[in-house]
Amino acid sequence: QVQLMEAGGGSVQAGGSLNLSCVVSPSIASIKKNCMGWFRQTPGKEREGVAGITTVSGGTYYFGSVKGRFTISRDIAKNTLYLQMNSLKPEDTALYYCAAGAFSWECGRLNQANFDNWGQGTQVTVSS
Repeated sequence: QVQLMEAGGGSVQAGGSLNLSCVVSPSIASIKKNCMGWFRQTPGKEREGVAGITTVSGGTYYFGSVKGRFTISRDIAKNTLYLQMNSLKPEDTALYYCAAGAFSWECGRLNQANFDNWGQGTQVTVSS
């Protein structure tokens, strides 16, 4: 059974950076559908896609206001997905989730309904 464990959240001031990580058990290679992604959610709002990556080709997709500020990457050998977040803004404050198990052609839309596996989330708080 695939398990995802996020880490790296915290509190930063606007303009700061955080690097989220998501360790995949047993391995990224064990997941047959090779789109992974990061989502975020704030109270009272739907979960929204932030960034996606196809684990085989490394193709990346970004959504909304994070373009140019966030970078998604993966390390197959370490079975870890990353989200480097720079120039953080208060509106980036949210609970961030790692997700896996969507088909590669679904990565360009990052619909949460297409993902089979989810982590517990890590909180990111950005103060002004």
